[in-house]
Amino acid sequence: MNKEFGLGMGLVLLGGFLTGSFAVPMKRMPAWRWEHTWLINSFFGMVIVPWSFALATVPHLFQVYSKASGSDLVNIALFGFAWGIGSTLVGLGITRVGMALGFAIILGITGALGSLLPLAILRSDQLWTPQGYSVMAGLVAVTAGIILSSIAGGRRERELAAQVHVPAQTGFVTGLVICVLAGVFSSLLNFSFVFGKNLQQLSLAAGARPAMASSPIWVVILGAGFFANAGYCVYLLQKDRGWKLLTSGQNIRAYWLGSIIMGAVWFSGIAIYGMGVAALGPLGAIIGWPVFMVMIIMAANVWGVLTGEWKGASRVVYAYSCVGLVVLLSGIYVISLGGGS
Repeated sequence: MNKEFGLGMGLVLLGGFLTGSFAVPMKRMPAWRWEHTWLINSFFGMVIVPWSFALATVPHLFQVYSKASGSDLVNIALFGFAWGIGSTLVGLGITRVGMALGFAIILGITGALGSLLPLAILRSDQLWTPQGYSVMAGLVAVTAGIILSSIAGGRRERELAAQVHVPAQTGFVTGLVICVLAGVFSSLLNFSFVFGKNLQQLSLAAGARPAMASSPIWVVILGAGFFANAGYCVYLLQKDRGWKLLTSGQNIRAYWLGSIIMGAVWFSGIAIYGMGVAALGPLGAIIGWPVFMVMIIMAANVWGVLTGEWKGASRVVYAYSCVGLVVLLSGIYVISLGGGS
């Protein structure tokens, strides 16, 4: 494994950790509902910070866009908007089936589709090679680890629900369908990155560093995705008449600051993932995507333990969780072997 590949994998892991950590401040905002925090977080994380980052790292940014073909920009934006729909569906799905099972289904589908389909479509000649076999074997391990982690999360939620006598959830089947759709749509974030290579080449020609050349892609992807996220937030705020909470109440400044930090941390994770992918070589987005998904799951589990979400869980739950994380790490290792060969 060469040094550049090792650096790229390290950046992908760091990006996944940040992306899996960005929502921690939400635990300290009890007065705001999901739509309040998500609207502010989305605006800064998907619009303000990406534009600032692109303007700072890509010379002649607007000329880059003017030279890009309209079809490329439209395709990237459409993938981004579809990803935004998936991002919105994530919230709807996990409220019906629970966070553990919901995230396992969503990220499992997202990781598999976001990696395998670009490999099959763009690099079909490498699908049935030792490198392709290694990537697919790693994805199998990742999927197995996600299943084990979901079992641990599901058992934990049932145990905690039994302790506080919470009634059974309703709309479970509908929730599963929503989670599947969320996984399919969310995988399109990586499709936007994979199919945005022409825009990336224009950035390089304008003088951008290779690690920063994907910045204009993120602006289009996330900007389009913001409309889907913001649209649903505005609908909920209008429906429940919750606009006043954005401008009044105790700790209002702390809530805004926390939401802005969420957006900045989330985009930092996405941007660092893009830098890592650039260092991983031609199969960067295909190799890096499942690793990125796994690190998000691992970071979310770590923060869950640190913030007390796993308090009171049985030894069986911890056993499933630990085995699942070991299998996930094994999947990362197998994928890295294939990518570094």
